[in-house]
Amino acid sequence: MISAAIVGGTGYTGIELIRLLSAHPEVSIDLLTSRSEAGRRADDIFPSLRGISDIVFSDLGDDTLAALQKCDVVFFATPHGVAMQQAQALTQAGVKVIDLAADFRLQSLADFEHWYQQPHACPELLKTAVYGLPELNRDKIASALVVGNPGCYPTTAILGLKPIITLQNEQSQRLIEPRIVIDAKSGVSGAGRQASLALNYAEATDNFKAYGVTGHRHLPEIEQGIEQLLASKFSQRVRFLPHLVPMIRGMFSSIHLELTAAGTAVNWQQAFENSYAQEGFIDVLPSGSYPDTRSVRASNRLRIAVHQDNERLELTIMVVQDNLVKGAAGQAVQNLNVMFGLDESLGLNAAPIVP
Repeated sequence: MISAAIVGGTGYTGIELIRLLSAHPEVSIDLLTSRSEAGRRADDIFPSLRGISDIVFSDLGDDTLAALQKCDVVFFATPHGVAMQQAQALTQAGVKVIDLAADFRLQSLADFEHWYQQPHACPELLKTAVYGLPELNRDKIASALVVGNPGCYPTTAILGLKPIITLQNEQSQRLIEPRIVIDAKSGVSGAGRQASLALNYAEATDNFKAYGVTGHRHLPEIEQGIEQLLASKFSQRVRFLPHLVPMIRGMFSSIHLELTAAGTAVNWQQAFENSYAQEGFIDVLPSGSYPDTRSVRASNRLRIAVHQDNERLELTIMVVQDNLVKGAAGQAVQNLNVMFGLDESLGLNAAPIVP
């Protein structure tokens, strides 16, 4: 059995990790930490875990760090800036690290310091970290010691753009104009479990609003995905605007692109189907079908719809996922499976929940 630890297990991504890993046939959760809840059973805080897990939270002290070094893998479901303080010691002990925050997502130190307002604690380790999007980086993830789990919005954006940028690279001609507009919506769980006035029931219910209008920290991650992961041969300008919608979980990203004359000659529905034919967690819907967030709720699946209008030179890609699963904890488990040479779907085959 793979010995796993979860640092920071009291947030929404932490509880999702416990839920998913408790059902994983090859993983044992041997350590769970929380400074605020040390000494309490996880199923006392989260009754949904009664009969599933009886693990007790530990404090993150020196003794706990020594215990973490005995695990095979450590998940950090913590605020930004925590994982990079511990990752060096863990990797030196041969422990694999999967960070669900942003410490190992951005390769640019300048971008990290600008968007997260802190210096990076281990820039040399950052250079060896792998961006944890299995559908693009599977081979590198397999040999990685540190994986930076992608942000939820970038997962939808990068996977939504992959077939387009890839085909454009292969043909060495512009198939879309340089401007990409990503109009994205997320449920309130994406903001975390900490109390906030903007997220209380009276403020968030029966309301719909944009945020991060002047700039959002997921924008450089999306741009990095286009430039590095997808190795775009053509420069692209991205306008990314997220919105908060009054639901608990779920994410819907609409990607709007303008086709060139060469782009209208492509059957984009077929291009997407070909690109993701071997990807078990990506479902390209039939032409004329459109996704909804409920169809992926509580699952690791990501569904994509393609709408092509050659008369208007428009291509619209619609992507849905559960922001807490494929957008966070589920993708982390998918990365674990790749890192340990397991079947990628282990622990992740649950069907979406409806209603």
